[in-house]
Amino acid sequence: MQNLKTHYHPDVVSLDNKSIFTRLATRSIAVQGLSILLLYTERYEDYSLPGGGLDDGEDKIEGMIRELSEETGALEVRNIKPFGIYEEYRPWHKPGFDIQHMISYCYTCEINTELGDSKMEHYEIKNGMTAKWVNIYEAIAHNKKTMLESTKKGMSIERETFLLELLAERMY
Repeated sequence: MQNLKTHYHPDVVSLDNKSIFTRLATRSIAVQGLSILLLYTERYEDYSLPGGGLDDGEDKIEGMIRELSEETGALEVRNIKPFGIYEEYRPWHKPGFDIQHMISYCYTCEINTELGDSKMEHYEIKNGMTAKWVNIYEAIAHNKKTMLESTKKGMSIERETFLLELLAERMY
């Protein structure tokens, strides 16, 4: 799978003599016309692709389908194709490691427009995360505004906005 970008958080100035925790994740890209299925998170005021961490030894495609279904209630996931890899190095604020190396495997897929019931985790519900079909250009504009103006923005917004812009460029 093609590496789309390697991003270094501004607080990560060097990897020398740092302990690094690697986390493998997937991101799902489900598009219908100009609409894309995204997660809106109230806590961070942003739109993001459905996805999350892979369990130890979990197949990437199976993990992508699991995360997409859990977070959005997506039904009949099909026609899955690789889109690319987004790598990032960011501060790790838990004991044992200095830096997190996140590797996100991104896939396009088709799903039914109508969604079933999601099975979000407690912290996702607490953060006000909801799945919705959004115009891709509106989502990009919203995230860019959040990046410029909001004090709430999370560390993932740069990744999400980059992927949305790349997707819009390639598809439209």
